[in-house]
Amino acid sequence: MMKSYTITVNGNVYDVTVEETTGSGAAPVQRTAAAPKAAPKAAPAPKAAAGSEGAVKVTAPMPGKILGIKVNAGDTVSKGQVLLVLEAMKMENEIVAPQDGTVAGIHVSVGSAVEAGDVLASLN
Repeated sequence: MMKSYTITVNGNVYDVTVEETTGSGAAPVQRTAAAPKAAPKAAPAPKAAAGSEGAVKVTAPMPGKILGIKVNAGDTVSKGQVLLVLEAMKMENEIVAPQDGTVAGIHVSVGSAVEAGDVLASLN
Protein backbone atom coordinates (compact mmCIF):
# COMPACT_ATOMS: atom_id res chain seq x y z
CA MET A 1 0.00 0.00 0.00
CA MET A 2 1.39 3.42 -0.97
CA LYS A 3 0.76 6.53 1.09
CA SER A 4 1.55 10.07 0.00
CA TYR A 5 2.57 12.80 2.40
CA THR A 6 3.50 16.45 2.09
CA ILE A 7 6.41 17.34 4.35
CA THR A 8 7.80 20.79 5.11
CA VAL A 9 11.48 21.01 6.05
CA ASN A 10 13.00 24.43 6.77
CA GLY A 11 10.24 26.11 4.79
CA ASN A 12 10.64 23.86 1.72
CA VAL A 13 7.64 21.67 0.86
CA TYR A 14 8.24 18.12 -0.46
CA ASP A 15 5.81 15.49 -1.71
CA VAL A 16 6.86 12.05 -0.41
CA THR A 17 5.44 8.62 -1.25
CA VAL A 18 5.95 5.82 1.30
CA GLU A 19 5.27 2.12 0.82
CA GLU A 20 3.74 0.37 3.82
CA THR A 21 4.95 -3.20 4.35
CA THR A 22 3.24 -5.95 6.31
CA GLY A 23 5.87 -8.71 6.39
CA SER A 24 9.19 -8.98 8.13
CA GLY A 25 12.31 -8.55 6.08
CA ALA A 26 13.47 -5.79 3.82
CA ALA A 27 11.03 -4.47 1.29
CA PRO A 28 12.08 -2.45 -1.72
CA VAL A 29 12.26 1.25 -0.96
CA GLN A 30 10.72 3.68 -3.41
CA ARG A 31 12.01 7.21 -3.26
CA THR A 32 10.54 10.00 -5.25
CA ALA A 33 12.40 13.25 -5.41
CA ALA A 34 9.80 15.83 -6.19
CA ALA A 35 10.80 19.36 -6.98
CA PRO A 36 10.28 21.55 -3.93
CA LYS A 37 7.04 23.53 -4.02
CA ALA A 38 7.09 27.17 -3.15
CA ALA A 39 6.33 27.35 0.54
CA PRO A 40 3.65 29.79 1.58
CA LYS A 41 5.25 32.96 2.86
CA ALA A 42 4.88 33.66 6.54
CA ALA A 43 3.36 36.95 7.58
CA PRO A 44 5.90 39.70 6.99
CA ALA A 45 7.99 40.74 9.95
CA PRO A 46 6.92 43.95 11.59
CA LYS A 47 8.48 46.88 9.78
CA ALA A 48 10.27 49.60 11.61
CA ALA A 49 8.63 53.01 11.84
CA ALA A 50 7.98 54.88 8.60
CA GLY A 51 10.99 56.76 7.29
CA SER A 52 13.37 54.24 8.85
CA GLU A 53 14.92 53.07 5.57
CA GLY A 54 18.63 53.69 5.77
CA ALA A 55 21.01 54.12 2.86
CA VAL A 56 22.94 50.92 3.70
CA LYS A 57 20.97 47.65 3.70
CA VAL A 58 22.16 44.74 5.87
CA THR A 59 20.87 41.53 4.28
CA ALA A 60 20.71 37.89 5.35
CA PRO A 61 23.58 35.89 3.83
CA MET A 62 21.59 32.63 4.12
CA PRO A 63 18.16 31.39 5.19
CA GLY A 64 17.66 31.00 8.91
CA LYS A 65 15.94 32.22 12.06
CA ILE A 66 16.67 35.40 14.02
CA LEU A 67 17.84 34.44 17.53
CA GLY A 68 18.79 37.84 18.85
CA ILE A 69 18.88 41.54 18.07
CA LYS A 70 21.85 43.29 19.65
CA VAL A 71 21.13 46.92 18.64
CA ASN A 72 18.17 49.31 18.46
CA ALA A 73 17.15 51.94 15.93
CA GLY A 74 19.14 55.10 16.60
CA ASP A 75 22.20 53.29 18.00
CA THR A 76 25.60 54.31 16.65
CA VAL A 77 27.54 51.28 15.41
CA SER A 78 31.04 50.70 14.10
CA LYS A 79 32.17 48.46 11.27
CA GLY A 80 32.22 44.82 12.43
CA GLN A 81 29.91 45.36 15.40
CA VAL A 82 27.34 42.57 15.88
CA LEU A 83 23.83 43.71 14.91
CA LEU A 84 21.88 40.43 14.94
CA VAL A 85 22.36 36.70 15.56
CA LEU A 86 21.05 34.40 12.81
CA GLU A 87 20.68 30.64 13.34
CA ALA A 88 21.29 28.64 10.18
CA MET A 89 22.03 24.91 9.97
CA LYS A 90 22.12 24.72 13.80
CA MET A 91 24.91 27.30 13.96
CA GLU A 92 24.72 30.82 15.33
CA ASN A 93 25.99 33.39 12.83
CA GLU A 94 26.72 36.97 13.85
CA ILE A 95 25.48 39.54 11.35
CA VAL A 96 27.79 42.55 11.63
CA ALA A 97 27.70 46.16 10.51
CA PRO A 98 29.35 46.55 7.08
CA GLN A 99 30.49 50.08 7.98
CA ASP A 100 30.28 52.74 10.67
CA GLY A 101 26.91 54.43 10.97
CA THR A 102 23.64 54.83 12.81
CA VAL A 103 20.99 52.11 12.85
CA ALA A 104 18.08 53.51 10.82
CA GLY A 105 15.83 50.51 11.40
CA ILE A 106 15.60 46.86 12.35
CA HIS A 107 13.29 45.05 9.90
CA VAL A 108 12.96 41.68 11.68
CA SER A 109 12.05 40.45 15.13
CA VAL A 110 13.38 37.61 17.29
CA GLY A 111 11.99 34.33 15.97
CA SER A 112 11.52 35.61 12.41
CA ALA A 113 12.35 33.18 9.61
CA VAL A 114 14.37 34.89 6.88
CA GLU A 115 15.57 33.95 3.42
CA ALA A 116 18.92 34.78 1.84
CA GLY A 117 18.86 38.39 0.65
CA ASP A 118 16.09 39.56 3.01
CA VAL A 119 16.82 43.00 4.49
CA LEU A 120 17.45 42.59 8.23
CA ALA A 121 18.45 46.13 9.14
CA SER A 122 19.45 49.41 7.56
CA LEU A 123 22.09 51.98 8.47
CA ASN A 124 22.71 55.65 7.70
